[in-house]
Order: sequence, then C-alpha cells, then structure tokens
Amino acid sequence: MSKVKKSVYGILKGNFLTDESAFKNWRILIFIVALLLIMISSAHKADKKVIQISNLNKEKRELRAEYIDTGNILMQMKMESNIKSKVAAIGLKAAKTPPKKIKVIFKD
Repeated sequence: MSKVKKSVYGILKGNFLTDESAFKNWRILIFIVALLLIMISSAHKADKKVIQISNLNKEKRELRAEYIDTGNILMQMKMESNIKSKVAAIGLKAAKTPPKKIKVIFKD
C-alpha cells in the first residue's frame, strides 16, 4: 500500500485518536464540538426571537385595526343626528333657544 492510502485508511479507522498525540487531537475535537453546540444553541435562540417578533407584529396589526374600528364607532355615536334620534326615543327634544351663560363673581 502507498503512504497516502495508509494515512487515509488510518484516518478512517480512527488511528489519530489512539496514537501518541491523541490527547492533542481530543482537545481540538472537544473544542470544535463545544463551538458547534454553542453555534446551534444561538441559532435556535435567534429563530425563537424571529418567531416572537413576527407574532408581536401580527398582534400589533390586529390591535391597530381594532383601535381604528372602535374610533369609527365612537365617531358615529357622537354625531348629533344619532344623538337626536336616540334621545327622541325617550321623549326629549332639542331646545329652541340657545343656552345662556351664567357668570359667577366672587367678592372677597
């Protein structure tokens, strides 16, 4: 067998983990695995944040639409014509003369 073929075969068998310099190889492998675990963990956290932001934006749009609808209903309820029709049902009528302003003067 050629030297290259032996070294490839040795890597496939895992000889680099059992020879004299195996401790150095194990340290590097453990370091790489730790980095990979940290990378996977941070990717999952980032995905959770993106999903959370998306849900909050959806909720914000729904609340804004509800706010606008409620504002429109309030504007219709405050219209003078609507108030007159609802008050007429209970027997009240609009005044024919405008109200008078009362001024109160305090003397010390």
